[in-house]
Amino acid sequence: MEAGRVFGLCLILVGMFLVFPGGATAAKGVTYDGRSLIIDGQRKLLFSGSIHYPRSTPEMWPSLIKKTKEGGIDVIQTYVFWNLHEPKLGQYDFSGRNDLVKFIKEIRSQGLYVCLRIGPFIEAEWNYGGLPFWLRDVPGMVYRTDNEPFKFHMQKFTTKIVNLMKSEGLYASQGGPIILSQIENEYANVEAAFHEKGASYIKWAGQMAVGLKTGVPWIMCKSPDAPDPVINTCNGMRCGETFPGPNSPNKPKMWTEDWTSFFQVYGTEPYIRSAEDIAFHAALFIAKNGSYINYYMYHGGTNFGRTSSSYFITGYYDQAPLDEYGLLRQPKYGHLKELHAAIKSSANPLLQGKQTILSLGPMQQAYVFEDVSSGCVAFLVNNDAKVIQIQFRNNAYSLSPKSIGILQNCKNLIYETAKVNVEKNKRVTSPVQVFNVPDNWEVFRETIPSFSGTSLKINALLEHTNLTKDKTDYLWYTSSFKPDSACTNPSIYIESLGHVVHVFVNNALAGSGHGSRDIKVVKLQVPASLTNGQNSISILSGMVGLPDSGAYMERKSYGLTKVQISCGGTKPIDLSGSQWGYSVGLLGEKVRLQQWRNLNRVKWSMNKAGLIKNRPLTWYKTIFDGPNGDGPVGLNMSSMGKGEIWVNGVSIGRYWVSFLTPSGHPSQSIYHVPRDFLKPSGNLLVVFEEEGGDPLGISLNTISVIGSNRAQSQLS
Repeated sequence: MEAGRVFGLCLILVGMFLVFPGGATAAKGVTYDGRSLIIDGQRKLLFSGSIHYPRSTPEMWPSLIKKTKEGGIDVIQTYVFWNLHEPKLGQYDFSGRNDLVKFIKEIRSQGLYVCLRIGPFIEAEWNYGGLPFWLRDVPGMVYRTDNEPFKFHMQKFTTKIVNLMKSEGLYASQGGPIILSQIENEYANVEAAFHEKGASYIKWAGQMAVGLKTGVPWIMCKSPDAPDPVINTCNGMRCGETFPGPNSPNKPKMWTEDWTSFFQVYGTEPYIRSAEDIAFHAALFIAKNGSYINYYMYHGGTNFGRTSSSYFITGYYDQAPLDEYGLLRQPKYGHLKELHAAIKSSANPLLQGKQTILSLGPMQQAYVFEDVSSGCVAFLVNNDAKVIQIQFRNNAYSLSPKSIGILQNCKNLIYETAKVNVEKNKRVTSPVQVFNVPDNWEVFRETIPSFSGTSLKINALLEHTNLTKDKTDYLWYTSSFKPDSACTNPSIYIESLGHVVHVFVNNALAGSGHGSRDIKVVKLQVPASLTNGQNSISILSGMVGLPDSGAYMERKSYGLTKVQISCGGTKPIDLSGSQWGYSVGLLGEKVRLQQWRNLNRVKWSMNKAGLIKNRPLTWYKTIFDGPNGDGPVGLNMSSMGKGEIWVNGVSIGRYWVSFLTPSGHPSQSIYHVPRDFLKPSGNLLVVFEEEGGDPLGISLNTISVIGSNRAQSQLS
């Protein structure tokens, strides 16, 4: 861009921190009117970014928050994760990655505000939408409706979080950084399913939250009937076009989720949303009287352990301005930073001026904000697919296709959403260690349980999660079958509401199948090699996370629903009502094989070629040294199939590289290992491989970016 425009933007970038520090220093009052939030008596135009504390580590938080602030963000928005904090009824955990107070205090120390989305139902592509699984076993429980058991536990947890924040002085009414709280989440998606009880529940939820007297406003996203004084807000990619506005003229227009990308499930490609498109719709929302925009996500992070929802990959919103590892993703980060600076340079006329809307052509408009004392700013909008010359106040402006130009003082074009002046960078993975020495691996193979070895036996196919209680992904269904002499070409047919099925006949794998986010019922028919006597049939049902949304989640069923054996062309023999034996989880899970102290609880084998590769239900372990430096690290699992990874006893998440996209690639190959999980030497790597893979192809990689000077300087 031309030198004058560069100089003007530089002045804005410097000045935005002087005029709009976004600081949470001694804020004593938060209210609102029909234009914006009002903090300490001043209207505020705020840009926010979502960072979820358990999707990164406490050691990463300071750097993530610093980069977010440098991107022109004023507020950090996070959910509160009920099933992390209360994994068992009445037992709370706020340690490590769950240390919500520490996270908020770090935000405060860097001078930013907080929007605390308590929920406590959150969706968020998080396992069970954040609800603890023990809720399902509470008598009479129906989630998220006018149901007394649910309301009791919801109010109890919400009160617990509010009181925790109050005890630490973290609400703005106490001088802390929390300026907003959220109750419930996207309730409009399910409200109709609950009929009149939906409306009464949402009214109760709002009244309950307000009654906790936080001293700051409450919001409800995607809830048009949010009761006063709760503010209803918008979620989506184009809220400047889709959001009709708050349900009262006395409430400000707020956008709680401006999706910088979109979630990704196994078997799909990443969704790439351009910097230009994000900037266009953010500018349009501001032009249409919006005063708060939150980017969801600003940093997505990692779904460590078993925390992801059904079929969701372990990396979360990797295409955000800060990628999964916390590296700048350019030009998205820089282009939005310049947008924030341009808009904030005219915050006074935006918040104090009168809005006028002018037609400048069939697909062109001007949104003008003007005030005698505050000045003037104009947003020139070109919705056409071609370059347009626009006349505005005796000046000519050339606008790119689908673009918005911001005129400081209603004259100087200081920013255009379709013109990106930030160099694109590229992420690079560099192998630093390949685990290709067979002698360095040890192997343990799971035992296939038999019907006679199970303690629970019943003449029915039981629901998967009623037995596992979501403590494991796995449930064994075992039975036995004796064919008659006329049985030829036998096969087994299975239907399952679970996600994955592995069928073993006489301890040998007969076949496997899986569903997807779109395929809810797994249907599998495999040949069965049967003997003349009793045959052992062992079927492993697997889950890849529980759903994160929907009405009546407590009623959903998983696991096997039908098992039949066919012999040639004869009528199938239905085993669904036969006697089945059950075993919950895997032996390696039961002895916590990923922990140093438990490694000797099973017998490991070394360097046996028949075991080292391509065997299902196999555990592998090795020792490795941490790489030099302090940059991000990841494991390339491309040579494996499906399973879970632990480093020094901590799960870095599920992997599933065998589930390919339509283009024939894994949805995710590299799995993040936070630096603070590693020691300089002697690190324990444990891998459970479910399908069969080659651990000799696993590599340890450093992650960096190249190609943008701005990106490199921000990373230093």
